[in-house]
Amino acid sequence: MTMTTKAIQDIIDFLHCRTPQPWVELAALPESLPLLLIDHANCEKKAASTALNLMYRYVDKYDVLNKMSRLAREELRHFEQVIAIMQRRGISYEIITASSYASSLHRHIRTHEPAKLIDTLIVGAIIEARSCERFYRLAPALDTELASFYLSLLKSESRHYRDYLTLAKHYSQGGIEERVSFFLEKEQMFIESVDSVFRFHSGLPAQSTLQGGVV
Repeated sequence: MTMTTKAIQDIIDFLHCRTPQPWVELAALPESLPLLLIDHANCEKKAASTALNLMYRYVDKYDVLNKMSRLAREELRHFEQVIAIMQRRGISYEIITASSYASSLHRHIRTHEPAKLIDTLIVGAIIEARSCERFYRLAPALDTELASFYLSLLKSESRHYRDYLTLAKHYSQGGIEERVSFFLEKEQMFIESVDSVFRFHSGLPAQSTLQGGVV
């Protein structure tokens, strides 16, 4: 078993559900590609922003500063790679509404410390894990360039997932299993619920969306 295969299996075992096949089928449609790449670029920017926010908020925690600094650099590099692909394909970088995926998880983060930090790190781990799983699921359905690019992201994205989870464990004195399970249940509910919009982290496509009404 290669390192990449093991990392993917770890993530599949971690998540409570796999991406529904209808989402993969919708994402693989040629007409979905511009929206998929625009939202992917936005996700990379948001991931870098999250890491930078943690660096500003927890300046006294050197392990957080070091891990998040590296993560932010990598996410911004991924952003550059996505927009380069968009530019080569003549895809305009337009403003689109965000998926409610991340906000559906963030609303459950506790507000007192260190619980806030722990929950934020757990949510970060789950988002990175889902991103990694979707890259893996999408790659076989995409053209050669995009498939190669998405597979190339697996190593760094799976490491981001592990870094977030490791930090959460470090700052929790009573263990994180209960909170991880709580957030994974919320995440599963979102992923398996019907979603009226298509985004990189959107839920189960509505029938109208599958019939071509990609919004």
